[in-house]
Amino acid sequence: MKNGVRMSDIAKELGVSVVTVSNALNDRGGVSDEMKKKIRTRASELGYRPSAPRTPRKAAPEVQEQGGNIGILTSERFAGVRGTFYWFLTAGVSKELTRCNLYSIYESISAADEHDGILPRIVTERQVRGLIIVGQLATDYLELLASLHIPMLFLDFYDKHSEIDAVISDNFYDSYLMTDQLVALGHKDIGFIGSVTATSSIHDRFLGYIKCLMEHGLKYHEEWTLEDRLSDGTSFQTFAFPEKMPTAFVCNCDETAFRVIGDLQRKGLTVPDDISVTGYDNYTVSDMCVPAITTVEVDLSEMAHTAVTLLLARLDNPQKPAARHVIPGRIILKQSMAAPPEI
Repeated sequence: MKNGVRMSDIAKELGVSVVTVSNALNDRGGVSDEMKKKIRTRASELGYRPSAPRTPRKAAPEVQEQGGNIGILTSERFAGVRGTFYWFLTAGVSKELTRCNLYSIYESISAADEHDGILPRIVTERQVRGLIIVGQLATDYLELLASLHIPMLFLDFYDKHSEIDAVISDNFYDSYLMTDQLVALGHKDIGFIGSVTATSSIHDRFLGYIKCLMEHGLKYHEEWTLEDRLSDGTSFQTFAFPEKMPTAFVCNCDETAFRVIGDLQRKGLTVPDDISVTGYDNYTVSDMCVPAITTVEVDLSEMAHTAVTLLLARLDNPQKPAARHVIPGRIILKQSMAAPPEI
């Protein structure tokens, strides 16, 4: 915004959601006339001005029944360089869409647009007939997208929107099994590293870890659950390790495990002789690390295939019941896990 006033500022002032503000300012349904008037009045008082219209791109070809464009959206915090987990997942979706004679149009959502409720261009310019959202976006932003009633699917996360399909890996059970592997080796003091509420995937991996501790009667130590990122998704390079350390850490992903192992080594600890570390995803970084990271392999091809299949089914039948589809993973044993030192 030219004057810095955002829809989120108006929403905060009036105690409503960004979606409600957006609907009121754009004269969409779902908001009472009284609330629309209140929102528009307050927006005018604050000097809110919508973003200047973007220069239209060349119009997309008319969508055909069995063809057309499908949008792929990610947050910029997930849009890393070639070789990251989300890069591989997005590439897999694009490949699957091409196999189905569909075009994919990719757009990364900036942190500012996500915060301010600015819709992606591929939506505002009506370039796509459906959306696949790869990686979790803010709840308010997901509500804004859902209010447009465009067929969409969540990939690698789920949300409270029960009417939207989701495809996820088996985060809960896979993390449970990984923790159980550590228990089988003799570990009784096991921590978890990951910002638990950052995404539904991390939250479920944490709960799988907790289930295993409970099942074996092992004590949960809150001080052994460590954050791995800031609220904007920026990853920690160093960690606030407790004075009394566990004998193993279950990490929410390979990238975090890679950084944890490096930080432990800088503190003079050896993995896995002094402490075991496990990851999740099994992509490039798990083999680049020394020692190689014991991890859960996610079937990216199957996730991409299922996502595209479900979205096409949604396009054919918008009224079909939505569901959450779980793709099982498998544990890949490498060199970062061993029996605890006292065994």
